[in-house]
Amino acid sequence: MPAQSRSLNPDLPPSPTTAPRGRQTRPRVIAAGLQALGLAMQRHARAIRAIQWAVVVFYFGLVITPAFLPLPPEGSSILDNLTLFAQFLFWGIWWPFVMVSMLLVGRLWCGVFCPEGTLTEWISWRGLNLPIPRWIKWGGWPFVAFVCTTVFGQLVSVYEYPKAALLVLGGSSVAAVAVGLLYGKGKRVWCRHLCPASGVFSLLSRIAPVHFRVDRAAWDTAPAPGTPVNCAPLVDIRRMTSASDCHACGRCAGHRDAVVLSPRRPDAEILASKPEQIATGEALTLLFGVLGIATAAFHWTVSPLFVQLKTAAANWLIDRDSFLLLQDNAPWWLLTHYPEVGDVFTWLDGLCILAYILGGGTAIALSLQGAIALAARLAGSPRLPWRRLALGLVPLAGANVFLGLSMLTLSQLKGERVILPWVPDARIAILSAGVGFSLWLGLRLICQATPVWQRRLPALAVYTLAPALIGLIWYVVFWVW
Repeated sequence: MPAQSRSLNPDLPPSPTTAPRGRQTRPRVIAAGLQALGLAMQRHARAIRAIQWAVVVFYFGLVITPAFLPLPPEGSSILDNLTLFAQFLFWGIWWPFVMVSMLLVGRLWCGVFCPEGTLTEWISWRGLNLPIPRWIKWGGWPFVAFVCTTVFGQLVSVYEYPKAALLVLGGSSVAAVAVGLLYGKGKRVWCRHLCPASGVFSLLSRIAPVHFRVDRAAWDTAPAPGTPVNCAPLVDIRRMTSASDCHACGRCAGHRDAVVLSPRRPDAEILASKPEQIATGEALTLLFGVLGIATAAFHWTVSPLFVQLKTAAANWLIDRDSFLLLQDNAPWWLLTHYPEVGDVFTWLDGLCILAYILGGGTAIALSLQGAIALAARLAGSPRLPWRRLALGLVPLAGANVFLGLSMLTLSQLKGERVILPWVPDARIAILSAGVGFSLWLGLRLICQATPVWQRRLPALAVYTLAPALIGLIWYVVFWVW
């Protein structure tokens, strides 16, 4: 491999001279292949745009068409009913593996496939090009949007009914187009500041084993190119050190001979992070959003605790001759209301779902934050605030999201009488990988922060409580309930 290509990829360890020739060349071949792929993405921007618009058509076909069809009759199958097929394809396959893609290739989904990103960027070229107001740049919007979307989606049964899916996903798309129409010429203001999934994607992409790496020295010494790169997600490419905001679209590949698609260790970015680079909103999205609210939202439907809560509340109301909350007259766009298939939420159902998801999710998140904060305090280093140590739980968050979303996949397959006997073993493997990787990151972060074993050991012991809690919750969900 040429020396120039090697210099563009310092993430690779130097090959020992005594290693076998195959072992020496394999990392170089991988690096060269990724570099060529990144450059190909830059050259074939028109093909990527064609892919983007094809996904837009396919996406809206999945979301819009079933909403105007009658609900599937009893006995329907995903093989003979378009609505069920669309639900399985979208919620059972599409979304779980979008999350997996974040862990493997970073935010390639955002840069190449996301329909909302395509639409908001396209319309922004034709929009008003207003300056982005300060309130939009508030770092807490992805967390707020994620929690609101997650909770509202459960109230209207977004996974089960196409009208609810159109309301939630179509509403998000309309908002993305509106933001693009108002702000940012050729930019993805919606994606950078407001997208409900952006915070989750940003976290998971931190452990992706590939990223667009910027050689700052090469950038500064290279002659200025004639045409600057239009970075749609508003990333300062010259100073980019993280994959969290990069949409991996490939437009900047090869720019100033300093940007290259490169392999890296999955733990490299988190271990190299600095406290000032980690916003409080990002840590809250991780603990309260992905590991707290989302976890409670995934398992309330199978929880006997939820049944006990609702039964106790209903009995309390009946004993007091109060029946207002027991009525089921809420509209479908506020609470699930499909009497034709016998699926109707009362007002009490909605309140209990809110209480369980928000209350249970907050309890989980506070327990996690308490363990993380105490562990960081025991480490006793300004280099390791709780926000930075919390990033050690990112692999567990990825496993958490995939396990939760795949519950729907397996439920849909069960309805088709498809039983996969290897699922319990796969769940154990995924959960073990998430817990194990998070423990490894916690150990490395704590050891980086302090050389004193008297501080390391108690800090690590307390940190271990956080992944252990999530592991215990999923154990109860899968093997107790």
